[in-house]
Amino acid sequence: MAARRARAAAGAAGDGFLGAGSVDIWALYVAAFRKGLNETGFVEGQNVAIEYRWAEGQYERMPELAADLVRRQVAVIAVPGNSPGARATKAATATIPIVFGVGDDPVKIGLVASIGRPGGNATGVDFFASDVVAKRLALLHELVPGAASVAALLNPSDATHAEALLSDLQAAARTIGVQLQIHNASTSGEIDAAFAALVREHAGALFVSPDPFFNTRRVQLATMAAHHSIPTASSVREYVDAGGLMSYGTNLPDVFRQTGVYTGRILKGAKPADLPVLQSTKFELVINAQTARMLGLTVPPSLLAIADEVIE
Repeated sequence: MAARRARAAAGAAGDGFLGAGSVDIWALYVAAFRKGLNETGFVEGQNVAIEYRWAEGQYERMPELAADLVRRQVAVIAVPGNSPGARATKAATATIPIVFGVGDDPVKIGLVASIGRPGGNATGVDFFASDVVAKRLALLHELVPGAASVAALLNPSDATHAEALLSDLQAAARTIGVQLQIHNASTSGEIDAAFAALVREHAGALFVSPDPFFNTRRVQLATMAAHHSIPTASSVREYVDAGGLMSYGTNLPDVFRQTGVYTGRILKGAKPADLPVLQSTKFELVINAQTARMLGLTVPPSLLAIADEVIE
């Protein structure tokens, strides 16, 4: 992956950006990241140049992409919405500042020493994608109470993340009283195969685990769910915009914006060790009422009352 844009002007600050998806799918998020940079006085092409690297859902490429940015000696590397990339970048450099956006506990996965005092060359945003798994599954069950079994789609490419999610999902399913079916997918073809399998197994609903790859395939997932009439929940509202049934999680564009703000502060001289990890506090429930009607579902008043947005 060549850089999307070379350094725009002599003397411009140099920023690296490592994305899990592709430039077209992540355009919304890149715009939010640039907005955060703008809030700190940086405008791409004027006083900051950004070297973009895109993994296009292939997590195994993260180490080489991170190493390339390190070789180019960028001033800071931003890795928003992307735990595999954050871990790869942390492994690639102990000196270049890193600004991450992760849904996993950044202390547990080794990015920082503590939330309040990161202590090293990395800081960023923890948006708790994994922590609200049980709540998301409970909301899906409330929306589809007749589903005795729920399929869960996991990405085995990030084994550490997938194993932790599976443990949380199994515990949540036991609490709710639903049978859990596990399906793995790390390519578009495997997503198609997973849908064929869950249709054969008569899954009553589908839980899409929080994962950057699934976010890049949200249109495919929404299309397949509609085609097979499967109620589906995701962690990002962009999935609902694409026609999915519901989402519950942090506003991801705002995570990218906050990552941009921290990147700008570091470009101005702040030290990652002194910038506490930001923690998301707002979680949004978004429901696509049109999709619910197509699926023959009635959104209960209890969910309508707490939904942050209902798309008609």
